[in-house]
Amino acid sequence: MQTDITAPENGRIRVTFEFAPGATMMESERNLQAAANQAMAAATGECLSRFDTDGTPIIIAGRNLTSKGRKAKIYQSPGGPVSVERHVYQSSAGGRIFCPMEQAARVVRTATPLFARQVASKYANTDSGTAARDFAEHGREIARTYVREVGSDVALIASEKEEAWEFAVPRAPAGKRVGTVSLGIDGTCMLMCRDEGWREVMVGTIALYDDDGERLHTTYIAAAPEYGKETFLTRMERELAAVRAVYPEVRYAGVADGAACNWPWIERHTTWSILDFWHATEYLHAVSAAMGEGEAARRRWAEQACHRLKHEPGGVGALLDEMVARREEGVRGGTRGEALDKAITYFDNNRDRMDYPTYRAMGLSIGSGVTEAACKCIAKARMCGSGMRWDTKGAAEVLSLRTMVKTEGRWDEFWEKVSRYGFTKITAPKR
Repeated sequence: MQTDITAPENGRIRVTFEFAPGATMMESERNLQAAANQAMAAATGECLSRFDTDGTPIIIAGRNLTSKGRKAKIYQSPGGPVSVERHVYQSSAGGRIFCPMEQAARVVRTATPLFARQVASKYANTDSGTAARDFAEHGREIARTYVREVGSDVALIASEKEEAWEFAVPRAPAGKRVGTVSLGIDGTCMLMCRDEGWREVMVGTIALYDDDGERLHTTYIAAAPEYGKETFLTRMERELAAVRAVYPEVRYAGVADGAACNWPWIERHTTWSILDFWHATEYLHAVSAAMGEGEAARRRWAEQACHRLKHEPGGVGALLDEMVARREEGVRGGTRGEALDKAITYFDNNRDRMDYPTYRAMGLSIGSGVTEAACKCIAKARMCGSGMRWDTKGAAEVLSLRTMVKTEGRWDEFWEKVSRYGFTKITAPKR
């Protein structure tokens, strides 16, 4: 296979290559793919060299640096590895070597920006071994350790710029208006390394709804297990502040399950605090055994109770009174009595968050399904594969990538900012 690169005077680059068709179509395609990758790598090297300096002295952070000459280095691109000779700099006092080309071209570790994006995207969605095998299917061989290293570096860039970069708040599409911002927070468990066992990952959502209750956009937030929720809640508040700046006059509602620890934060940031309707109905189905005799009667009572709770003004109070009366009639102890006690306590503790007819009339969401689904798609689907165990650093890195990938528009915007503003050179050691 042969690749030729020329640079016509129009400033463009012309790449030509040839390949040998095989005895089968599969072999022909593989040969073509290999030749195309080789041509792409060669062209990438030409593009990288255009970000190099001319070798004249430079000043970085007040230090005069001079070129030590052009040194060759292997970089990784979507097409394959490519060797590039570029100027490297150092001060007269010695110290760290600096490569302006890598900074100007936005190289991540040794990966070109597009390849870093591809690697990090795959690492956000699957384990490093599966990602490496997927690259191999496209004629691109890389080590699984390299997948982890580049994914880690991209996550470190995101962490470095977390407070410096503001991401755009989504706007309603033409003909729509944001009427409600709905907040949700929940936790799910993942298995940690060493003796930590199962720990809680916090996941949050900030969802925009139109006046008809249709969800327009969801921003996902997550944090690795920590003692307390400081990192997670700080991220939620930073995202929420940006949304409030754009939508100061809309309704702010919070929807969550019955976990008491979540309500103080939700109620501080919302006007309407709503208990997830489906969690409430689970208690009604559980208590139905104490509310009727026979399977048909119990099922009928549960269906009617759910309907009353959802549609009838004052339904929560009426159901609570009914359950209390049933207990006073002598249904105590045993499975039925315990279910009755739990339901009464649950409804009594949350009755101010269960005015579902009013919420529905206002067009507010009464279900926390968006946040519960986020727990699955952000954390569980990626972090709880067979045999997976995590340290805090690794979990934080993957969750950072995953929330950017899953939040519509965020991944593209992150890489646009990388291209525009750059980042501090990653210096974390290889694992």
